[in-house]
Amino acid sequence: MTTRTYRRVSTFEHGLVLGKFYPPHVGHHHLVRTAQDRCERLTVLVCASSVESVPLADRVRWMREVHPDVRVVGAVDDVPMDVRDPAVWDAHMAVFRAAVPERVDAVFSSEMYGRELGRRFGAESECVDPDRTVFPVSGTAVRKDPVGCWDFLAPPVRAALTRRIVVLGAESTGTTTLARALAAHYRRRGGVWARTQYVPEYGREFSEVKLARLRAERPGARWADVAFTSEEFPLIAERQNQLENAAARAGSPVLFCDTDSFATTVWHERYLGERNPRIEEIADLVPHHLWLLTDHEGVAFEDDGLRDADAPRSWMTARFGAELARTGRQFTLLSGSHEKRLASAVAAVDGLLGRGWDFTPPLPERR
Repeated sequence: MTTRTYRRVSTFEHGLVLGKFYPPHVGHHHLVRTAQDRCERLTVLVCASSVESVPLADRVRWMREVHPDVRVVGAVDDVPMDVRDPAVWDAHMAVFRAAVPERVDAVFSSEMYGRELGRRFGAESECVDPDRTVFPVSGTAVRKDPVGCWDFLAPPVRAALTRRIVVLGAESTGTTTLARALAAHYRRRGGVWARTQYVPEYGREFSEVKLARLRAERPGARWADVAFTSEEFPLIAERQNQLENAAARAGSPVLFCDTDSFATTVWHERYLGERNPRIEEIADLVPHHLWLLTDHEGVAFEDDGLRDADAPRSWMTARFGAELARTGRQFTLLSGSHEKRLASAVAAVDGLLGRGWDFTPPLPERR
């Protein structure tokens, strides 16, 4: 999605754009930018009902990111919609007025109720692209088919909706090979899937730097000479999350991650013999949807200079499986040849994608 530059030709002192933004899409952004171009000041009021599955705070945050020069406020509105009932209108207006108490000079909308909304605010009503000819998309269409509407979504919304798949496992069990193969498989599907991305394991980059620094002080040092501290693991987990979020903003509806911040909790236990609650908190900050656990059985150990030849691979596989189950994370154990693992992984991912995004319906309109 491209960002347009507008020449401000102000007509109104204070304008208002009101909507659910469930979720925000390019049509909403066109409406806001059109209104901003006509007003000295613009307020965007995001109204969400408590039954909807996208939190109000997220929608407000997304709108503020896309429109940093606009005031964006939020309100919970659990009043059912009935444009013919004056009492229902009064109840809605009480919510709107509480959120935007100052005078409104113009209300901008793409909906048929925009004229009545403007009248009740004592403001002009400005209709913008009611037939969706500029951007043929709606919130209903996005909720029904996020993949088909992917190019109509801004980066923060894509990041929130992207299905994140984590490949994790003990050392030398093919996690990197599989994660890359999965990304390549979905890119070959073309269309929006051609942007499918792979996120490398930041812990490996961190380890390479640690070993290089140690060798600068002690030439000939080996991986076995490297020591970790508990404070380093939260840094690794946070950076892993950052890399994922950046990739999700620019990629397709699915993202493949070579390990994740959750896996860092087990690696901390592996190297230091105990848990670190801070890492577990970091692991819960980003959404993941499926974990693919690579079995150590049938995969020969290869020492690439950053692996422990005496690594307890069977223990690691068991710990990953136990922690995934304990924390309620959905996972699939992958065994056999690379080809078999890839086929099983694709089947699991397709199953996840096939279940859709499960937006809860908004409050129904009374008829």
